[in-house]
Amino acid sequence: MSSGQHVLIELFGPDIWLFNGPSVSAMGGFVYPTRMVVIRLADGHLWVWSPITLTEAVKREMDELGLVSDIIAPNSLHDLALSDWHAAYPAARLHAAPGLAEKRPDLGFDTVLSDEPDPAWAGEIDQVVVPGNAITTETVFHHRASGTILFTDLLQQFPPDWFSGWRRWIARMDGMITDLPAVPKKFRLAFTDRAAARQAIRRVLDWPAEALIIAHGQPVRAGAAGILRQAFAWLKPERAGPQS
Repeated sequence: MSSGQHVLIELFGPDIWLFNGPSVSAMGGFVYPTRMVVIRLADGHLWVWSPITLTEAVKREMDELGLVSDIIAPNSLHDLALSDWHAAYPAARLHAAPGLAEKRPDLGFDTVLSDEPDPAWAGEIDQVVVPGNAITTETVFHHRASGTILFTDLLQQFPPDWFSGWRRWIARMDGMITDLPAVPKKFRLAFTDRAAARQAIRRVLDWPAEALIIAHGQPVRAGAAGILRQAFAWLKPERAGPQS
């Protein structure tokens, strides 16, 4: 595949592609890179995770890959490009993370993601909703053919030079600047139901993970299982105090 303006397309594994889009500004002036994943299902249709800005270059590459059937919003924070994608691919079904349909009623989502994969990708892509977080409820996916886990915001990893000034200091304190993908402190603190989150992550850790793709950080091509265990080691059950 060719590289278009503002986007780099890479074949990551069997029937799975990375699209690296333009950076976007968030609260406080923090700038984040954007990344989309496209998976070709067994029937030839395209499953699109966390859509990036739909430029002409992206549209051209997508149309070369095949027919878009499903567009996935994995959490309530990754909705900026959905309107354009919905307009460009009106026949594709829109799937919302829990809470997003209420935030964006204008989009008319077809389904709300749950722990049960949609029949369109059941047997090819596993999924788990990670509940109990006050910031967002994220759905994590596992592409069986490539052994790839998809995380959106619960795992992040930025190089030391990505931010500057006071933003770099905050990012470092938050655990966003790390050697390996990790859960930022703000997301750790936002878990109001750790037992529910722990149960969901336990299912994720049971998947046979070889690779890891995160929206904000470098992909991991090998050894993902160990990285995931390390990233969520803090979520262990609290020990009970001594009995009196």
